[in-house]
Amino acid sequence: MRLRGRKGILEALQLQPELVVLDAEPYKGRWRDFFGNDRPIHVELGMGKGIFISEMSVRNPNINFIGIDRYDELVRRAGEKAKLLWQERRGEQPSNLALARFNIEHLENMFADSEVECLYLNFSDPWPKNRHARRRLTHQSFLDKYRSILNKKGEIHLKTDSASLFEFSLNSFADEGLRMRNITFDLHRDGILPERVMTEYEAKFVGKGMPIYRCEVIVGQEALDGQ
Repeated sequence: MRLRGRKGILEALQLQPELVVLDAEPYKGRWRDFFGNDRPIHVELGMGKGIFISEMSVRNPNINFIGIDRYDELVRRAGEKAKLLWQERRGEQPSNLALARFNIEHLENMFADSEVECLYLNFSDPWPKNRHARRRLTHQSFLDKYRSILNKKGEIHLKTDSASLFEFSLNSFADEGLRMRNITFDLHRDGILPERVMTEYEAKFVGKGMPIYRCEVIVGQEALDGQ
């Protein structure tokens, strides 16, 4: 994937240290220092233009949110969206949100053990060819990373428009002995509920009448005990 960004994009991102994190590894085990508090941390892997993570941060001020993407241009767009949304809704700059430029293949270098409470996998690349299975974000190799960084309340929330990725993911979760809940093969069948935050892709797919697949995966022991 190649994105054509604006000239000077990196320089612009460097001027936003309160929101944009260009070098995430030094924060491993220290994200409380970035946010200035010990609130739970929720992370979206592959945030795209940041619509979902920005909306979640506005709606949930007692949770710290981190959106991750590897492309400067998407981080830039996400930053613009976040600032605009926060100004419209709260009249201030984002206070519980970080936008990190990072390759999620190395997620273990960004977070310490038990540092994250929830991971969002929203419309990840399905990598449909069998030879690319290891690149799917619900492959065993990624699940091992997730279980390491998730804490005792840890959960994974998955949404996709890909039936094949959803089937693969359910099997991966089951193979790893992970419990699932709220499994649905058509999330918005009965209408779009206002409490459900949608991504840009999701809104487009729903507008075309396509089903959205979703499930929650329970990882942490406290989350399991609360079932």
